[in-house]
Amino acid sequence: MKKNIVALAGLFVAFIALSSFRPAAESLSFKAMTYDFGKIAKGAPASHNFDFTNPSSESITITKVTASCGCTVTDYTKGSIGEGSEGFVKATYNAAKTGAFSKTVSVYHSGSEAPIVLTIKGEVVE
Repeated sequence: MKKNIVALAGLFVAFIALSSFRPAAESLSFKAMTYDFGKIAKGAPASHNFDFTNPSSESITITKVTASCGCTVTDYTKGSIGEGSEGFVKATYNAAKTGAFSKTVSVYHSGSEAPIVLTIKGEVVE
């Protein structure tokens, strides 16, 4: 009898937990996750816009965008991004040193706790 009560209590707790579960909104859908600048001149900053769409049935807000180093500056669509709406994340690389580079930009938004990671790469030449 005691086992039955414990089992019923466990099922009740599981039911409550599952009924309050709400899946996160879909992630933003980027047209491309990586951009290759190819060869760029030293001292000439290079920029690229990563365009995206919100495929979710809910509005999504970008909460934070971080670059993997101080040599990359970011900008992005601010405010609420409605269902089916488009936006951008811009990455500008300061081409101060010659050589190959590969940098990441992490995009955090209200639809997910895990960031979306975008990559820019190329080679800085004299």
